[in-house]
Amino acid sequence: MKVAIIGAGSLGQSIAKGLLSKKAVSTLYLSKRNLESLSNFKKYKEVTLTADNAFAVDNADIIIFAVQPKHLSKILGKVKYLLRKDQLIISVATGFSIGKIENIIGAKHAIVRAMPNTAASVRQSMTCLSPNGKGKEKIELTKTIFNSLGVSMEIPEEQLQAATVICASGIAFWMRLIRATTQGAIQLGFEAAEAHELAMQTCFGAASLLKKSGNHPEAEIDRVTTPSGCTIEGLNEMEHQGLSAALIKGINASFEKINQIKTN
Repeated sequence: MKVAIIGAGSLGQSIAKGLLSKKAVSTLYLSKRNLESLSNFKKYKEVTLTADNAFAVDNADIIIFAVQPKHLSKILGKVKYLLRKDQLIISVATGFSIGKIENIIGAKHAIVRAMPNTAASVRQSMTCLSPNGKGKEKIELTKTIFNSLGVSMEIPEEQLQAATVICASGIAFWMRLIRATTQGAIQLGFEAAEAHELAMQTCFGAASLLKKSGNHPEAEIDRVTTPSGCTIEGLNEMEHQGLSAALIKGINASFEKINQIKTN
């Protein structure tokens, strides 16, 4: 595949790293105004670095627009005359609807909105996908791309805002929980590096258990809680302090905020 990533910032670079580690592309164009921040990609023979969006768009079969929503209209306007009907157009710009994209480049193009997260760089992203009418014809190709970066799921476009909170913002939420666990472990006497390893691997193990077993979280919780034991004591204290309520409130606060985002 010949892929162009327009706007190779944090998320764009994460996608690029995932595609390269999976050897999923024959040619990868990375476009950004400041190419110095992309110097780590010079070692890949598949990669072409450019500050010219038009050059990248003209030479790619699949174009991923990974720019800030406020810049997407202008960028699409400049390259729309270069776009071909056989190309797959993917946007990861938060809050920028398919309708807005079609208003700029036309509905004749295969367009898919995608919401990956930065775990794409280690091929562990949870990516949600929403295509337009023409995009449905290329949804399996899109899934192939993002399945190489983790797991993908097709959802209605109206759910993408919520998916952004759960999957993209969710990375930060889980990082904060791991950090809090690390701090607790340090307080119990572990060195910082040891505490971090304990917290990180335990989090990974918990997710792996659920993924492989298919069990509900409470079923796995029941396996490690014993009558009058330390686990249920800790869980109950966390709930008394509002752990679940705080997480749910945080998720809803992020959702309210993302719905306030306006694009030009």
